[in-house]
Amino acid sequence: MLKSLFKKARSLAGLATTSAAATFPTSPSFSNSASAPMDSPLRTKLCIIGSGPAAHTAAIYAARAELKPILFEGYMANDIAPGGQLTTTTDVENFPGFPDGILGFDLMDRCRKQSLRFGTSIFTETVSKVDLSSSPFKVFTDAKTVLADSIIVATGAVARRLNFPGSGDGAGGFWNRGISACAVCDGAAPIFRNKPLAVIGGGDSAMEEATFLTKYGSKVYIIHRRDTFRASKIMQNRAVSNPKIDVIWNSVVVEAYGDGERGVLGGLKVKNLLTGEVSDLKVYGLFFAIGHEPATKFLEGQLQLDPGGYIVTKPGTTQTSVPGVFAAGDVQDNKYRQAVTAAGTGCMAALEAEHYLQELGFVEGKSHL
Repeated sequence: MLKSLFKKARSLAGLATTSAAATFPTSPSFSNSASAPMDSPLRTKLCIIGSGPAAHTAAIYAARAELKPILFEGYMANDIAPGGQLTTTTDVENFPGFPDGILGFDLMDRCRKQSLRFGTSIFTETVSKVDLSSSPFKVFTDAKTVLADSIIVATGAVARRLNFPGSGDGAGGFWNRGISACAVCDGAAPIFRNKPLAVIGGGDSAMEEATFLTKYGSKVYIIHRRDTFRASKIMQNRAVSNPKIDVIWNSVVVEAYGDGERGVLGGLKVKNLLTGEVSDLKVYGLFFAIGHEPATKFLEGQLQLDPGGYIVTKPGTTQTSVPGVFAAGDVQDNKYRQAVTAAGTGCMAALEAEHYLQELGFVEGKSHL
C-alpha cells in the first residue's frame, strides 16, 4: 500500500526521477545542487548512497561538519520507497526517544528533514553504478554524475519474502497485519502477545527468531520445507528443546487468511511436501526468517564482499577495502540489522569520512560535530 501511495504521489507531482528539491520545494538546501546542468558533474567532498537511518545519521553529522554532503535516496530502489525498510513497517517501539512509538514512515520523514536542515542536498534518484578505481570517485544515476572525494554506502539489505496468497501488502494481504520479516522489531507488538505464532526458515536466524518469540507468543511453530535444519547445532538444540516451539517439517505455507472482520492474520494453509496434504494452522503472526539480500549489486565487485554479499569492513570501523569509501547500516551488518545500530554506524562513517578528508587536506583539521 505504501508503495502504491508513493508512486501515486510521485506521478501527481510529475517527479519521475527528479531531485528532492522538487519534492520539497520549500527547502532551501537544494538550490545549488539541484540546479546544476545534467551534463555537468556535481562535485562534493562526500556522497552518501542510501536513505535509511544509517544514511541520514551520516548526512546529519557530515552536514554539521560542513562537508556539504550529497545524498542519493533512490527512487523505489529495491522496490522500497526512500527511507528504507522502515517505510514498510508500522509502529516502531524500540527506537530511543519515542516512548509511545512512532510509525516507521514518520520516523524516516523526521530523519530526512533533519538532514535537510543542516544542508544536505538530497536527490530522489537511484545510483546505478560507481567507479572507485581512482579519486575523485564517480557516482552515476540516470540523470547525474557526481565526483566525490569520499563515499558512504548505506544502501541496506532487503528481507527476503515469500509470495503466496495473503502474503502481500495489497488487498487481501496481511503484510504488516500479522506478517513480518523481523521478529525482534515486531514480535512484542500487542497483536502477537499470548497468541500462537509461526516462523518460516531453517537457518540460525529462524532459530533465533523462534526462540525470541517464545517470550511473547503462547506457541511458536517453525515451518521448514526440509527434514533437517541448516542452522548451527547449538541454535537448533536451543530451539527444539524449548517447550513452546514445535517444528513442522517438509512443509510450506500456501495461503494466509484473515481473522474474520478484524483485517489481521488469522491462520495459514500449510502443505506437506511429502503427502500433498494441506492442513489448517491457526496462528496470529507469521515471520519470514529466510535471509536478507544486501543492496550491493551496483558496486559490481569493486568492494570486498562476504559470501552473503555484505560489504566487508575493517573490524571496529566502517572502512571498506577501498580507502575513502565507507559502509554503514545493514549493507555491512548481517547480524543485528536494527535501526538504532544502523544509525550508530552512520555516525561512525561520517566521523571516519571527515577524518579521511582531513588527512588528505580537503577539510580543515577541526570538527563541527
